[in-house]
Amino acid sequence: MKPTAETPIKDVNRAIVLRPLVGAELHTRDYEARLLEAVGLAQALELHVAAAEAAPLRQISPRTFFGAGRVERLKAQADELGAGVVVVDSALSPVQQRNLEQDVGAKVVDRTGLILEIFGLRARTKEGRLQVELARQAYERSRLVRTWTHLERQRGGLGKTGGPGETQIELDRRQIADRIVRLKRDLEDVRRTRGLQRRARARARLPAVVLVGYTNAGKSTLFNR
Repeated sequence: MKPTAETPIKDVNRAIVLRPLVGAELHTRDYEARLLEAVGLAQALELHVAAAEAAPLRQISPRTFFGAGRVERLKAQADELGAGVVVVDSALSPVQQRNLEQDVGAKVVDRTGLILEIFGLRARTKEGRLQVELARQAYERSRLVRTWTHLERQRGGLGKTGGPGETQIELDRRQIADRIVRLKRDLEDVRRTRGLQRRARARARLPAVVLVGYTNAGKSTLFNR
């Protein structure tokens, strides 16, 4: 479909970052540091942050997390800036995420999804990639449970596509479950190998150094230096 005045072009690398303020945060200035942190996480995912702001909330909407007025302003802002991504620095339910995407017309990423994407981008070892993919599959499974709205849709029974009467959500859940089982098995194999290598280093009396820190804190930069 060609973009029209009603469907403006949006850049999937351009983002709006929102830091919700709920409860005690409404009366403190700590949110400024949290907002800067959220912007840093978005930039770590190589997103161009076109706008970033705090979003005070008197109450959380079960449907879209934010109130109707904020959602309308967010849509207008995304259209004006051409932002194809909205980063919400909080945990969203699958229903809230889906409804926000539909109402705003942009991809919505919550804090958990954002951090998983960063881990996926930066994972270098086989074990790291497997761990990230395992976490991502568990996250997607939680999204799947509540977001399907066409449970009446059926898939026929041919080969591995499921038996007669198996709904689309049941098929997708089973595929994710199978994927998780395979990932856990592969991860166990990698950990077994790493255990052997670790014991070999210990016998050789080689020192071990571990870097532990928050996301985007500079662990890789320090290691490389």
